[in-house]
Amino acid sequence: MPADNRVGHRRGRRRARGSLLAVAVAILFFGLLGVLLVRDILPVWLPVAYLLLSGVAFAMYHADKSAASVSGKRRTPESTLHTIDLLGGWPGALVARHVFRHKTVKQPFRTVFWLTVLANGAALAWLVHVLSPV
Repeated sequence: MPADNRVGHRRGRRRARGSLLAVAVAILFFGLLGVLLVRDILPVWLPVAYLLLSGVAFAMYHADKSAASVSGKRRTPESTLHTIDLLGGWPGALVARHVFRHKTVKQPFRTVFWLTVLANGAALAWLVHVLSPV
């Protein structure tokens, strides 16, 4: 096998692993929300909101990736993508970034993305603390 094909094959495996890891993280997160819901710590609307926002984020990242490949087509501002991530759409955005291979290399975007995930997680932890019957 030529060296170029081996490099491409390795890259393909790495992308597939990244996508699987992103899906696994999203599933674990929604599993955690499910546990908190069953234990009556979270109201029903919160996991539903996360699901809806994740769907919106997934669609927004897909639309932005599509627009990026067409010259002159209007792109989604990064601040808009980060806002939906911060509000709770980050699981869908995480999966979309890897599935569409969009915004996975640009370091400033990646840093802000993970900061929005941490901020959202901190807000959720605070809410769980406040709502917890302990």
